[in-house]
Amino acid sequence: MKKSAKANLNTAMIKRLLRENLRAQTGTYGVAMLAMIVIAVMTALTAWIMKDIIDSMVQTGDRWQVFAVAGAVAAIFTIKGIASYIQVVALSRAGNRIVADQQRRLYDRLLEHGVAFFNTFESSNILMRVTTSAQAARQVIDTLIMGFVRDLLTLVGLIVVMVYQQPTLSLFSLIFGPLAILGVRQILKRVQSIVEATMASSAEIIKVVQETSTGIRVVKAFALEKRMASRMNAAVSTVENRSNAVARLSGATSPLMETLSGFAIASVVALSTVNIFGDTSTSPGELMSFVTALLMAYDPAKRLARMRVNIEAGLVGVGLMYQILDTPIAVRERETARALPDGPGQVDFKGVSFNYEGKAPLLRGLDATFEAGKTTALVGPSGGGKSTLINLILRLYDPVEGRIEIDGFDLRDATFASLRDKIAFVGQETFLFAGSVKQNIAMGAENATDAAIIAAAKAANAHEFIENMPGQYDTDVGENGGNLSGGQRQRVAIARAILRDSPILIMDEATSALDTESEYLVNEALQKVSKGRTTIVIAHRLSTILSADTIVVIQDGKVAERGTQSELLALNGVFRSLYDRQFSAGSAS
Repeated sequence: MKKSAKANLNTAMIKRLLRENLRAQTGTYGVAMLAMIVIAVMTALTAWIMKDIIDSMVQTGDRWQVFAVAGAVAAIFTIKGIASYIQVVALSRAGNRIVADQQRRLYDRLLEHGVAFFNTFESSNILMRVTTSAQAARQVIDTLIMGFVRDLLTLVGLIVVMVYQQPTLSLFSLIFGPLAILGVRQILKRVQSIVEATMASSAEIIKVVQETSTGIRVVKAFALEKRMASRMNAAVSTVENRSNAVARLSGATSPLMETLSGFAIASVVALSTVNIFGDTSTSPGELMSFVTALLMAYDPAKRLARMRVNIEAGLVGVGLMYQILDTPIAVRERETARALPDGPGQVDFKGVSFNYEGKAPLLRGLDATFEAGKTTALVGPSGGGKSTLINLILRLYDPVEGRIEIDGFDLRDATFASLRDKIAFVGQETFLFAGSVKQNIAMGAENATDAAIIAAAKAANAHEFIENMPGQYDTDVGENGGNLSGGQRQRVAIARAILRDSPILIMDEATSALDTESEYLVNEALQKVSKGRTTIVIAHRLSTILSADTIVVIQDGKVAERGTQSELLALNGVFRSLYDRQFSAGSAS
């Protein structure tokens, strides 16, 4: 990106950041700014009053003047201390609120995004953005406000004191300012690119930790400890080296300002001593006031010099935040969306075509009907489009062509809430939330009673093993159900679906990873829950779906065959081939 374009982008980003956040925190930031103005004024008065302090100490004849000066000094520092406290508290409150608001906003946006978004961004990348980008937004706003209000006003006030007390020496000392600005501009050229690379390496650290945590059995079984440690060491070393580079660049502003300020102060002191300007009217107090203002101007000048470095670094995180917020929502609820009408739950695919972005079509003009109150099984070769059908019914994606209806109502015209309320889902990779068994089952229905939860568990053949657990229904399931076996997790998920009591039940490979006993218990539970519901089942194990009312064979994105088990076997087609392959293999073993 060209330098001018990048500068314009950063300027636009800063304006947007301030527009979106300052308005909500106007009162709090107003208090902080008022306190900063007071601090700036008191700082300038501190340098100003040095004249009176020195003069009153030299001219000791008027004791009350000394007392008045002492009282003024005490008042100045007291007021400055109170203002500093107010500034810190107000900035912290406003900053913490901005962080909280931005993190809520980011998470709400994540919930709006469809599955395609999470296929594009890795979870470690998302986690890094949510946790660090909001802090970066606060950092940029705080830097701008403190720089342009507190530091700039303080510097202006001190320069006024300097010019008033010693105009000629002030003009000479201010020559060094432009030199500092030139030095800082050179530093800025490298800061942003290094910070961007550091963010990417930080995401890699999070990714390695996540993969180690979730895949620890594979790590141990394949002795991958050294390989994972090598990945972590590489990522950590990269972050360390790049952080050190940023520290060196950012820190370079301090010695630059130190050196230039030292030369300025030394030159001014030397010039005032030799009195080359022939000014004999300067009192010791005026010279001390000038020197004090010059010394005090160093800190705000240094912070202002580093301000752009800090802003450039913070804008990297802000840019990552806006990337999430600005990514278009792939599947949106229409403004005219209505709740799905009550009905038996028949699902119809009418001329549906679909492909994932940039990939070959998975469905090609597919027509299919899933009859209300009956069980329809989807079978076929892997990659034929079975799971895609489920994703489209759940409206995780929209079809490219055609329409999907529930009881004659186009899903694109339905509200998300009514659609999801109409469907209960049990997947192959059962996901359980952090918490107890009871809390996970209760996810199926808000405000569910204990009696309803237990009834759902019994229907799912889960009550017995739950009762035998140490905490029974209050037992912690662990991270993603790690304290439960595969069959137990699946039955908890089925209980969750039963409790939802939706007219449509979707099961995607619900028994594929289970042992024989667990499969039997899960199938028994599924047969109970599917009675009287529109049930759609995907299964590679044909033994689990042979009792289905209808079997639909999906191949190459189309319905290849449809009928009962006996009808499909008689066709000697795709289903017969799958059937013979599985059951002959089973008998041979």
